Amino acid sequence: MSQKLERILGLDVGTKRIGVAISDPLRVFSREVGLVLRTSDESAYFEIKKICDEYGVLEIVVGVPYNDDGSVGSQAQNCIDFAKPLESFYKVSYYDERFSSQSAEELLRKEGKKYTKNKGLVDIKSACLILQDYLSSHTD
Repeated sequence: MSQKLERILGLDVGTKRIGVAISDPLRVFSREVGLVLRTSDESAYFEIKKICDEYGVLEIVVGVPYNDDGSVGSQAQNCIDFAKPLESFYKVSYYDERFSSQSAEELLRKEGKKYTKNKGLVDIKSACLILQDYLSSHTD
């Protein structure tokens, strides 16, 4: 069994906020990192690069909310367009995240966390779920 020591970053990209999660070095588990405000794409790229440098990230998983029929709608296209420039520096994978926000809200409800006035909590939890689903589907 080969050990992987490079972490993977997970992103839940929104128009105002980006939820961020990171894998463990063996790429088994994901954990929450935080939130990047998307005041401008340039500032968001800068913050994402800082996180990638801190954790030694070479791969990024971006959640894409495809339509129910699998087609690319405006929200999905926004995520893809945001992530394209990251492909110059990192391996970027796109992962279907159609129901991550609903799942994140359910988890936060079960944890007793109030998220309705702090949507950033949902974005962070969604990033964690997206990355965990990706890791689970890409085991060796």
